Amino acid sequence: MSVSLQKSRVVILVKAMPNPSKKYGETVCCAGVTREGVWKRLFPVRFRHLETKFKRWDWVQFEYGRPTSDRRSESCHVYEDRLRVYGSLKSPDERARLLNPLVSGSTLEAVTQGKSLTLIRPRNPHFFWKRKPDRIIEAEREGYKLASQQSSLFDKEIAALEPVPYTFAFSYEDDAGRHLNQCSDWETSTTYWKFTRQKSEAAALGHLTETYNEKYPQSGMAFAMGTVKRRPGQWLLLGVIRLDTVPSEVAAQTSLAF
Repeated sequence: MSVSLQKSRVVILVKAMPNPSKKYGETVCCAGVTREGVWKRLFPVRFRHLETKFKRWDWVQFEYGRPTSDRRSESCHVYEDRLRVYGSLKSPDERARLLNPLVSGSTLEAVTQGKSLTLIRPRNPHFFWKRKPDRIIEAEREGYKLASQQSSLFDKEIAALEPVPYTFAFSYEDDAGRHLNQCSDWETSTTYWKFTRQKSEAAALGHLTETYNEKYPQSGMAFAMGTVKRRPGQWLLLGVIRLDTVPSEVAAQTSLAF
């Protein structure tokens, strides 16, 4: 029986941390928004596609079918080998024009609208970190190792994937009150490793603290939030996004570019 596939094109906003999967190996949660402002959740996408295929703000075209075990309306079962990148959304003004209408006052507001993905503007955000216990680090390392051995398709990068030794988190406020969320943003972790390798661990933690507690809040900051399939009432912080609050008048006269 043939499978009926659909096509879509989204600008990628979410690349969450990899999770070892018995079925798919090392998979990640990716999500983006169409030109019309419709959220799409892409799954399964394996780790090797994060750096070699696309990054945040890329326009990605893909083919998908409806997942059989995920009832969330935004979820798409994608075919990895048909993912294609068509440029990126580079202008901060164009990003603001596309995404600001999608911002919710809180995840509770998003629930009333039937959404399982949304953006919020955190108020009084505070980024902090805490070192993981050694047993947690070792368990994550073993999980990545086992996942990397499941298929010959994985790159050498998979086998070398090392858990971040810190838990990153934010406390913040929105229209529903005060919250505390662990940060599952992939780019936060890659930034940590980049600065650690180039400079030092202290420099990496200092850079993230300055970025998330000073630079982003002053310039414009949004959280990409998403629910858990097995626990639809639980929301995770999947992406920390630099996003202007208001686009310029010049950008308002232009069209979104692919």
